[in-house]
Amino acid sequence: MKIIFIRHGEPDYNTDSLTKNGQIEAELLSKRVQNWDVTKFYSSPQGRAKETAMPSLKALNTEAEILDFMREFSYPIIDPETNRHGVPWDFIPSKVSNTDCFYELEDGFLKAPVIKSNPDIELNYPQVINGFDKLLEEYGYFRKDKYYINKNSKERYLSSTVGPNNEIKDNGPELKDGEKETVIVIFCHLGVTCLVLSHLLNIPFEVLTHSFFMPTSSVTILTTEERWGHETSFRLQAIGDVSHLRKENQPISPAGLFATPFQG
Repeated sequence: MKIIFIRHGEPDYNTDSLTKNGQIEAELLSKRVQNWDVTKFYSSPQGRAKETAMPSLKALNTEAEILDFMREFSYPIIDPETNRHGVPWDFIPSKVSNTDCFYELEDGFLKAPVIKSNPDIELNYPQVINGFDKLLEEYGYFRKDKYYINKNSKERYLSSTVGPNNEIKDNGPELKDGEKETVIVIFCHLGVTCLVLSHLLNIPFEVLTHSFFMPTSSVTILTTEERWGHETSFRLQAIGDVSHLRKENQPISPAGLFATPFQG
């Protein structure tokens, strides 16, 4: 299975829509997406995500199912160091490094006083995690401890990606004639994508939000590795990929980055 998260195009947050540059990004993205063999499309209910999805869905003459739990995880806090009123990340480096629970897995970050200051964060965290796990169950994947079980898959036991003669093996899923690998695409947001990635990859949420940049309209790809019995883990193939922009010499927007993006 492949899960592809697409961050919305460059946003106008005041109107929950796309800027002119964001609209260009969405059009260029559609040229890429229309070549994919997608099982199903999903979208956040928010305007900037739906507007980003529109050109791709139109090109493929399809629709996206709305997932309310994939709206942006932007329940605001007051940052005690900067007095910023906004998303529950973007803290200064010393704040992150001195908050031990920011490095804990799953819901550990919820113990931080700054996070506790807005009860909506703790209230809505399980809505995202449980909502995504229920979505995965529709495709046969069930959470067990910190990995998943796919009882619908055929048991196999792979210990290496390289054969005894040093040849690279194709360890893709064993599919019946005419059967295709499941590929789902979700148009959503940076914060909620990091929240889901933290759950699937067992990486602390605040580490992801402070250490990885996903540009607007970027593509993040996860693949399931099902190599031992029915056990399933997720591996990140790409994060924040914007090759569709660079191919057309469209600048990468700095939205979400406290620096200048590399444009090469």
